[in-house]
Amino acid sequence: MLHAIMPLFIKLRWVDIIDIVLVAILLYQIYNLVKGSAAINIFVGMLLIYLLWIFVKALDMQLFSGILGKFIDVGVIMLVVLFQQEIRKFLLFIGTTEFFKKRSFAKNIFDIKLSSSPSSNTDIGPIIKACRNMAETKTGAILVITKNSSLKFYSDTGDQIDSKISSRMLENIFFKNSPLHDGAVIITENKIKAARCVLPVTERGDFPAHLGMRHRAAVGITEASDAVAIVVSEQTGEISYSKAGELKHSVTPDRLKELLEGDLS
Repeated sequence: MLHAIMPLFIKLRWVDIIDIVLVAILLYQIYNLVKGSAAINIFVGMLLIYLLWIFVKALDMQLFSGILGKFIDVGVIMLVVLFQQEIRKFLLFIGTTEFFKKRSFAKNIFDIKLSSSPSSNTDIGPIIKACRNMAETKTGAILVITKNSSLKFYSDTGDQIDSKISSRMLENIFFKNSPLHDGAVIITENKIKAARCVLPVTERGDFPAHLGMRHRAAVGITEASDAVAIVVSEQTGEISYSKAGELKHSVTPDRLKELLEGDLS
């Protein structure tokens, strides 16, 4: 009887504990890279299929586990193709010298943010005021406001500011003689995180030809993440608003307030 019960107990070695912790850290870091982007749904789907495969294999369901196993084998190639950008981000993240500094290594590995969503307390008043003033003076601008993803990869391409949100600061950044005006401002955690940031542009073939690179970048970043983007046209002074790859034109300051309150709440 005792011999029959003994196999039910799992022998857990200290190496197994380390193995589990390392896998958990890896999955957490991958999740941080893809959260807030369209890739998160693919990531969760593949993870669920893998867990199902393990469960089916443990039950010795040979036919079903064989089908899932073949799907997972092909899925590895699919992941490389679909997650090209995210894999590049991950390798750049690991390859940065700051990642391996003594003071920041443990923080990069184990830092878990338990705070609320970055967008939940964004002060939209100064943003709306700045957009209205820049529209009146036809000052070209593009602002990206993050939600679940901090867009650290893109903010690192620009100049770090980490300043309180103010209309005067935003207008000074996009002033035509300012060295920071060429590029996007990223706003996250109720702060102007960075300016002069480089964003991905949309590759849609049906994109209106008369719209410039700022509009393409606004659509591109909202296609790749759950952020929202505001564009002020340098030619017409028109305010445009982008979310989930869609672009709204001729947005008034009052309408902009409604959109931001609805999307950032």
